[in-house]
Amino acid sequence: MTQWRKSSRSTSAEESNCVEVADLAGNIGVRDSKDPDGPRLALTVADWRSLTQQIKQGGSQTA
Repeated sequence: MTQWRKSSRSTSAEESNCVEVADLAGNIGVRDSKDPDGPRLALTVADWRSLTQQIKQGGSQTA
């Protein structure tokens, strides 16, 4: 069974707009916490690191 987890910085489930992440056999799974049965992304570890770094820096990058 896949273990999804929210950021420790998230507030209660009713009030938060969060993503959840999971280890998916070498990839990082990402989904919307409000729609756990909805669409999911699978990112490589390198792509996940790049995404989180960009978020922390407050910037954006176009492909």
